[in-house]
Amino acid sequence: MEESLYIHGSDPIEQDRLSRLNDWLNQSCLAALNLDSRVHRVLDVGSGLGQFTRAMAGVLPDDAFVLGIERDARQLEKARNLAAGDPATQKLEFRQGLAEQLPLSDPEWGSFDLAHTRFVLEHVRRPEVVVRQMAAAVKPGGSVVLLDDDHANFRLWPEPPGFAILWEAYLRSYERLGNDPLVGRRLVSLLQQQGLVHIEPKLIFFGGSAGQSIFPVVAENILGILMGSREWMVSEGLITAGLFEDCIRLLDDWRKLPDATLWYGLNYAEGRKPQ
Repeated sequence: MEESLYIHGSDPIEQDRLSRLNDWLNQSCLAALNLDSRVHRVLDVGSGLGQFTRAMAGVLPDDAFVLGIERDARQLEKARNLAAGDPATQKLEFRQGLAEQLPLSDPEWGSFDLAHTRFVLEHVRRPEVVVRQMAAAVKPGGSVVLLDDDHANFRLWPEPPGFAILWEAYLRSYERLGNDPLVGRRLVSLLQQQGLVHIEPKLIFFGGSAGQSIFPVVAENILGILMGSREWMVSEGLITAGLFEDCIRLLDDWRKLPDATLWYGLNYAEGRKPQ
C-alpha cells in the first residue's frame, strides 16, 4: 500500500503547535466522548504526541488499557517521553504502525471497546481503509469514533484581504497529495459503509474571538499550519512565494483586531459495531 503523506511534517515547531492545540482541545473532545466505566480497552489511531491518548487513560478505570498507534518515529519518541512519570502511563502502550495497517496481534482484533482517531483521515489517501481497520479492531457493541476537519467550514471575520486565495491554495495542497481536506463531511458515510449502526454526528467548536484567553492559541494555530505548508504550496505552484508572504502578513495583522473572530467546527461521528 502506498503510504500517505502528511503535509505538516513533524519537526519541533510542528510538534509545539500540536502540543498547544491538544492542551486547548482535549477537554472538549473528552466531554464529547463521555467515557464511562464500561470502557476498558481503547485504541487511539494516529496518537501523535500521545496527549489525548493519556487524557483518555486518565479518566478510565485502573485496569483499563489504552493503545496508541503512531507511524512517525519522532512523534512516538516524544509521546513516550511526555508519558514518563504520568500516573496514567501504567495503562498505556505506544506502538509504531500505520493507520491503514494496524499493528495488532491476532487476539487484539475485535477486542477493543472503543477505537478513536482525530485529525488523521484528512491526511490519508484511503480513509475508508482506516475506518475498516478500526471497525475490525472493536468488539461487537464497541464504538468507532472519528473526528476530523471539513476545511471548507472555516470563516474569519473580518476576512483579511487575500485570505480566500491563501486558504484555497492550502486546500488544493491536500488534493495534490491525494488527501481530502473536506473529509469531515463524510464521517457518517465512512462509518455506515463499514456496517456501523446508531451513528451520531456532532460539532465541537474550534474557534474564538479577540479578548478570549483561547484566541491567541487558535490564531497562532492557523498561522502555524499555513507556515508549515508553505514549501509544498509554493513548490507545487499553488501560490507564489510573494503572494504567500503578503497574505500571511495580512493574517498576522488580522489577529490584532478587536473584533477578530475565527469560526470553525471539528466534525465528530460515532458509530457502534452490531452485536
